Amino acid sequence: MKILSASEIKDEQYKKVLTELLYQLADDDFIIAFRGSEWLGLAPHIEEDVAFSSINQDTMGHAAMFYQLLEDLGEGEVDQLAHGRKSSERRNAILLEEVNGPGDYLSEPEYDWAFAVVRNYFYTQAKKGRIDSLKQSSYQPLADVAIKANMELYYHLLHWKTWFTQLVNAGGEARRRMEKAVEKAAKDFAGVITLGDNGAEMVSHQLIESEELLLKRWKNAVEPIFQAVNLPMPDLEMSRGDGRTGVHTKDLDKAIETLSEVYNTDPLASW
Repeated sequence: MKILSASEIKDEQYKKVLTELLYQLADDDFIIAFRGSEWLGLAPHIEEDVAFSSINQDTMGHAAMFYQLLEDLGEGEVDQLAHGRKSSERRNAILLEEVNGPGDYLSEPEYDWAFAVVRNYFYTQAKKGRIDSLKQSSYQPLADVAIKANMELYYHLLHWKTWFTQLVNAGGEARRRMEKAVEKAAKDFAGVITLGDNGAEMVSHQLIESEELLLKRWKNAVEPIFQAVNLPMPDLEMSRGDGRTGVHTKDLDKAIETLSEVYNTDPLASW
């Protein structure tokens, strides 16, 4: 049965696992959009600067929609949810919080474009699978948001798939860097696919499909691309822990500090 609004939720367990899922969706998009925004002015060429910035704006907009659903459920105001929570309260996958490379945006950034391409391609393909599943969610407001986000995802995925295939097919140093980036991203990519400790209950409440099905969809989409560029499929791991349970790195602490600097000057202001 479809639940049409937050006020119709009567089952506390349903609300609990729905809330957990929304935090995962929102926090994932929020942090990867921030990491993408750090490429502003540093992307390989001006056209990519514009395109990547547009993708990051879309992705942050998706995060805002998920945070709004959390606000509707009584979790707090959108701005506070995005900027006022500690690292231990975040539910994003660890891979997405990792820095773009050595240095700082304002001081000697030595960012890794190959890693940016692989991380965004892997993540966007996984997100497409999740969004397709969420369009059938038992919580209608979440299904409605998924339908909206899906319209932009087609272009995001095409963008990163194109970069991925062109750089790998370029051969030489470009291919070597991409191979290294694939290996690096794979070490924590399982953390993107997982639904955390309450995944089985999310599935039983028909909020989203199972991890196994989401992973199968991801592999079915990615394997033909790897075959086309003559790359072996990587083994997916969760080497640094599960971000869905609040396990994170110092990279996230620094990111939140930067992201929330303006908000923390006056948390009561209207942004």
